[in-house]
Amino acid sequence: MEKVFFLSKFLLFGLLIWLTGSPIGALILLLVILYIIDRQFIGLTPSLSAPLRRNRRLKELKRHLRTHTHDNASKTEAAHLLIAKKKYREAEAYLREALPIMDDSADVLYGLGICRLKLNDLAEGERLLRQSLAINPRVAYGDPHLRLGEALAATEPDRAVTELEQFRQLNTSSCEAYYRLGQIYRRLNRKEDARKAFREAVDLYRTLPKYKKRSERRWALFALFAANANR
Repeated sequence: MEKVFFLSKFLLFGLLIWLTGSPIGALILLLVILYIIDRQFIGLTPSLSAPLRRNRRLKELKRHLRTHTHDNASKTEAAHLLIAKKKYREAEAYLREALPIMDDSADVLYGLGICRLKLNDLAEGERLLRQSLAINPRVAYGDPHLRLGEALAATEPDRAVTELEQFRQLNTSSCEAYYRLGQIYRRLNRKEDARKAFREAVDLYRTLPKYKKRSERRWALFALFAANANR
C-alpha cells in the first residue's frame, strides 16, 4: 500500500513537471494545489485573502477617521482589525480614545483587555476583561474566558481550567474549547482528563453540521493528534 501511495505521488509530480517544464514550477504548482485542497476541505493553512481584506478595510477606516475624528464606532472597528494584526499598542490607542464616550461598551473593554494581556499587563488585562463580561457575559462569544485561560495557563493552571470550562459552556459547538482544555489538563499532568477532553473535541466535531465543521476542523485534527500522542 505504501509503495502504491509513493508511486502515485511520483507519477503526479512527474506529470506536473511535464506540464510546467521544470521541477521548480512543478513544486510551486503542487503547493498551490495542496493549498487549494486544504482551504476547501481541511482548513489547516491560514487564508491568504483574509489579511488583504483586513488591510484594505483598515486603510479605509484610517482615511475615514482623518476627517471624522469623533467616530468611535470606526475607531473600535479599526482597533479590532489591528488586534488581528497583533498591533496591540496602536489598537489600544484607538480604544483609549473611544473609551470616555463608550465606557459601558463591552466590546471596547474587551479589546482593551486583549491589548493589555498581549502587552504583558495581566492584572489590568484581566480587570478589563472581567468588566466586559460583567456588562455582557457573552461578549465576543465568551472569548474573554478563552484569552484568560491562555494567559493564566503558565502561572495559574487551575484558574485557567476554570476559565476554559466557562468558555466551553458558552460554546457548546467549539472543538477549540475542548482542545485547549485538554492542553491545560496535560500541563497539570491530569492525563485521563486531557485524553477525555481531546476525545470530546473529536466526538463533537462528528456531530456538527456541515457548515460548522469547516471552522472547527483544524481544532478537531489537533485534538485527534493530541489524543493519540497522549496515550
